[in-house]
Amino acid sequence: MKVIVTGGAGFIGSCLISKLNAEGVGDILVVDELADTEKWKNLCGKTFEDYIEKKDFLSLLESGRLGTSFDRIIHMGAATSTTETDASYLVENNYRYTRRLCEWALAKKVHFLYASSAATYGDGSLGYSDNDEVSLALRPLNMYGYSKQLFDLWLIRNKLTSKVTGFKFFNVFGPNEYHKGDMMSLVCRAFDEVRRGEPMRLFKSYNAAYAHGEQKRDFIYVKDAVAMVYYFITHPAKKGIFNIGSGKARSWNELASALFAALGMKPDIRYIEMPPAIREKYQYFTEADLTKLRKAGCRHAITPLGEAVKDYAGYLSGRSYL
Repeated sequence: MKVIVTGGAGFIGSCLISKLNAEGVGDILVVDELADTEKWKNLCGKTFEDYIEKKDFLSLLESGRLGTSFDRIIHMGAATSTTETDASYLVENNYRYTRRLCEWALAKKVHFLYASSAATYGDGSLGYSDNDEVSLALRPLNMYGYSKQLFDLWLIRNKLTSKVTGFKFFNVFGPNEYHKGDMMSLVCRAFDEVRRGEPMRLFKSYNAAYAHGEQKRDFIYVKDAVAMVYYFITHPAKKGIFNIGSGKARSWNELASALFAALGMKPDIRYIEMPPAIREKYQYFTEADLTKLRKAGCRHAITPLGEAVKDYAGYLSGRSYL
């Protein structure tokens, strides 16, 4: 198998390369934008044929200089900040770039797989079904979610979801996210503070239906997310847009308690004010509907939250990479 992995030095992309390597796949072209980040560390120990910078990749691909003998394009690269306010930047990176890459893959009959996001679901008032008719009616709460939805909508309206495979990732956490700054998971961001004996800080709730820390998200360990994606890589006839989550909403309090338990410590949680800029755009509940994914034949068993956090704590303790 010969594959292209965009965002290959990023969080999910680099973990996916580890999975491909473990399955004997090493003929991989990695595309990313390393700049002055620490993402290069995510590539250490990985087997791949070549690396190309994002700014050069599309022109090389479209001009034919990279050839056409690829079996898969796995597009994990994106602008991922949910607080990004430059709409033009997000549209160019998350919609226009993805569309050009998909159009090339369709023309060359190369299986195209890409990352969408649970941010497309907005406030969840329409539920969390990944059926196309639901996707058409969604209203994301932030520009990041909308930039992801734009490509989903383009596929659906052009009747292309039977030709590609998309993944609506929910709250993924795990090794190789160290470089993500404010977009790191709570476990990664708070690990060192908690280990030093400092309290875990969680946002207060501004919704009467949820007590402080009882806002719920669908947390999924990156190893599980990658296993689900790998299923579709190896079953190319399975096309469509699929949720990638645990299928069970858990509270931030539960996630925090799992980290304290992993460290053998008594929970110490403090609730802090949520920045005003995100209060109106905050998702209080997300839970992946996995019906469509299970019907497609993906039977991967989800790692229980406590076990996943304990496993991740081992990586964080040694600052090791997947």
